[in-house]
Amino acid sequence: MSAQPIEPPPPNTYAITSDNRLAVEALLSTMALPAPTLVARPDAVHVTLADPDDLGQWMYALGGTIRRGIEIDGASLWTLHTETPVRLNGSTVRILVHVPVVSGENVLAELRSAVTE
Repeated sequence: MSAQPIEPPPPNTYAITSDNRLAVEALLSTMALPAPTLVARPDAVHVTLADPDDLGQWMYALGGTIRRGIEIDGASLWTLHTETPVRLNGSTVRILVHVPVVSGENVLAELRSAVTE
């Protein structure tokens, strides 16, 4: 008789996605941040906004860096890369907050200075 190593079961992507969604929803229940659209994934939760000023609220509350996508048809997608505060188990959930910005639109100076190309 020989002993075979027991392999852990593969991660359950549904459980991870659900956990990520719940973590961000808990954050939203304590912080009044705009989040009209949430899309949870195993690697991150995506939040889609309509107004660049709303992106400023997220940046002020959680920090992070902003990346600006290429301009196509007069607009570009700005994405804030941030995460939830550390949870009781020591983990965080990655949050990507997206907003389209029309070329020439007035954007808060603090947002512009946080942009990394």
